[in-house]
Amino acid sequence: MNRKTALITGATAGIGFETATLLAQNNYNLILTGRRKERLESLKTQLELTFGCKILLLTFDIRSRKATEAALNSIPEDWRAVDVLINNAGLAAGWGPINSADVDDWDNMIDTNIKGLLYTTRIVTPWMVERQSGHVINISSIAGKESYPNGSVYCGTKHAVAAISRAMRIELMPFGIKVSTIAPGAVDTEFSLVRFRGDRERADQVYKGFSPLQAKDIAETILFVISRPAHVNIDDLLIMPTAQASARDFNRK
Repeated sequence: MNRKTALITGATAGIGFETATLLAQNNYNLILTGRRKERLESLKTQLELTFGCKILLLTFDIRSRKATEAALNSIPEDWRAVDVLINNAGLAAGWGPINSADVDDWDNMIDTNIKGLLYTTRIVTPWMVERQSGHVINISSIAGKESYPNGSVYCGTKHAVAAISRAMRIELMPFGIKVSTIAPGAVDTEFSLVRFRGDRERADQVYKGFSPLQAKDIAETILFVISRPAHVNIDDLLIMPTAQASARDFNRK
């Protein structure tokens, strides 16, 4: 059975985890990255046993250019025929207005959401250019289309992802490489728990009174996008819970 290869950043939880599981089920070999080694190893064991795929693990901090370059450049030649790059690693850190927010949180978001995506893409896309084939999926957010108070820098990073993706689409088009942006609304993952520094009660309030998206919903969306015929590119896809109509408008019961 011929298997394609997908590289997924931030595969230890949430959207990355569910996407890895779904792609393994659909005949992909996987290169999975993340900081939490034990989670990656557990996922690798589970998926290889269940689906018979091959998995290569890379444990590093995507915020570090040196670490990212070292890890990705260590990928063996026979793994470099990457069909799909899923730039999933990202986070929101902190919650506060521009005049009092924690600058360390800003650095964390910019280094992860923008620079980490760029470092990874810069290394992997030349492999795709050489093969004149590939697909880059950038995970953005409703925050990349709208801005809201207390999230200015997070929104800024996701607006950057959207702008980078549009330019990337134009730049890589001559090489037959697809580029897609997927922008979810509220997804019930570790996202809010990270943003609120482990405060479970506060994180749970974000999803109270309505049914949010689940990580598997986004994984299924990614699978749809990458399984379109060769002549079809889904450029930009916004996916929301039925009960969410904008970044701030919810139908809570």
